[in-house]
Amino acid sequence: MVGTGFAGYHCLRTLERRLPADAADLVAVNPTDYMLYVPLLPEVAGGTLDPRRVAVPLRSKLSRTRLVQGHATAVDTDARTCTVVDVEGHSHVLEWDYLVLTVGSVTRLLSIPGVAEHAIGFKSVAEGIFVRDHVLRQLELAEQTDDPAERAARATFVVVGAGYTGTELVAQGHQLTREALRDRRTLTERDVRWILVDIAPRVLPGLNKRLSGPAERVLRDRGVDVRLGTSVAEITETCVRLEDGSEIPSRTVVWCVGVRPDPLVEALDLPDRKGRLAVTGHLRVPGPPGVYAAGDVAAVSDAFHPGELCPMTAQHAQRQGRVAALNIAAALGHGKPRLYRHRDLGFVVDLAAGQAVADPLHVPLRGWPAKVITRGYHLLALPANRLRVAVEWAVDLVARRQVVQFGFVPPQRATIADADKAPEPTPAGRG
Repeated sequence: MVGTGFAGYHCLRTLERRLPADAADLVAVNPTDYMLYVPLLPEVAGGTLDPRRVAVPLRSKLSRTRLVQGHATAVDTDARTCTVVDVEGHSHVLEWDYLVLTVGSVTRLLSIPGVAEHAIGFKSVAEGIFVRDHVLRQLELAEQTDDPAERAARATFVVVGAGYTGTELVAQGHQLTREALRDRRTLTERDVRWILVDIAPRVLPGLNKRLSGPAERVLRDRGVDVRLGTSVAEITETCVRLEDGSEIPSRTVVWCVGVRPDPLVEALDLPDRKGRLAVTGHLRVPGPPGVYAAGDVAAVSDAFHPGELCPMTAQHAQRQGRVAALNIAAALGHGKPRLYRHRDLGFVVDLAAGQAVADPLHVPLRGWPAKVITRGYHLLALPANRLRVAVEWAVDLVARRQVVQFGFVPPQRATIADADKAPEPTPAGRG
């Protein structure tokens, strides 16, 4: 198993349950010893949740799986080997009989000047912590300066991408600064600006209009500057230039525009569709025997939307991981193979401060009913830490959140260029 995101984790979890103890040796290759529950990462950035709450410990949850911490840099489908580089740069070669590629995705940079150098990514715990610290640090520096222009720029926060992640992040970030301003003497809510930018014509463009409209109204009512129908032309250290010609002086740009499959996919000599690994309905990669793919790297045909691929969502990744596990178990003589068929059950979007939008079973909800559904869904989907998350949510209802910065993540580790840096994949041999 290469990668332990939603697809990889649930694939291994299912294999542990389906296969007898002596049926297979399970090995997982992953840079960290936890699975990140990405949907709650905006709450880490907003200071609502402790970062450990979104980290699912692999060693305790996958007791039969041997974890190899490192980056997979090459896969040889003829020799059936996988090359792994560990945290100290040492290379190891692992052999396999069945391979499941679930390496996920990385930030999509596009060809925009300054994004890699000056924008902050938002796909890891480190980036979530850094965003929170950075926002609080900018408020501190805004108070200290005597230059009105610098003060305004430091108190302006730009989030690019009005999809699921960007919308939740700007909502949580706005609430974070609102809490932080309670203890500051010279800054007020009028001094702080949150700006959400997207080329799409509406917020949450991938969701039903009955959800995107209410979500946009919530943000605008709070004072968030929502700029749609335009995109970023350039990012500098002190400014964001938009394609409509406007300029936004700011020291904070968080990039939530989208994702692309992990670069390892490009190094594999395997068939692909739109940059993702081509797979059959059983999630097997055509050609080499014993190779499966699931999650963001897999081009899985959507059974309910002919001609389209399943979107890169946690909902699909989780279920694809389970189906891949069932098919591998069937290949080993345990159970029957299964085709992947899943219709979206709806989405939930948390907008902080008692607000949310959701469409469980495609029934649109907003406000507190949506909030209850949203948090209930996350508690059910979260593989670990449920009690701790529920307690922290309950405390947040009756007590002020702790607004402090720790500075654990240095600024040079937070740019997209450095955050997505990993050992370069090497081309795989196919004989």
